[in-house]
Amino acid sequence: EVQFVESGGGMVQPGGSLRLSCAASGFTFSSYDMMWVRQAPGKGPEWVSIINNGGGSTYYADSVKGRFTISRDNVKNTLYLQMNSLKPEDTALYYCARAQYDYWGQGTQVTVSS
Repeated sequence: EVQFVESGGGMVQPGGSLRLSCAASGFTFSSYDMMWVRQAPGKGPEWVSIINNGGGSTYYADSVKGRFTISRDNVKNTLYLQMNSLKPEDTALYYCARAQYDYWGQGTQVTVSS
């Protein structure tokens, strides 16, 4: 069974940082490109970042470029998202998914507020 468990979310002040983790299981993690997606209440999903299976190629949405860094550890079957210089508009439920968007986790909440 494909499963993702996100963690690391929380409440942070503008300008702060958070590091999200996504523990994957039930499939060969190293064979899949992975991505982070976020969704604010009442809004549709917004693609944030993607990383290829080996971790050597990454892409970011313009809204987070220069502030967020996606990475992965294929030994630990874990995907990461380092978020710096957080803004209120980053507030959303963040979840990880396979790049094919066939499976995804339940997400971890990130709230940026003063």
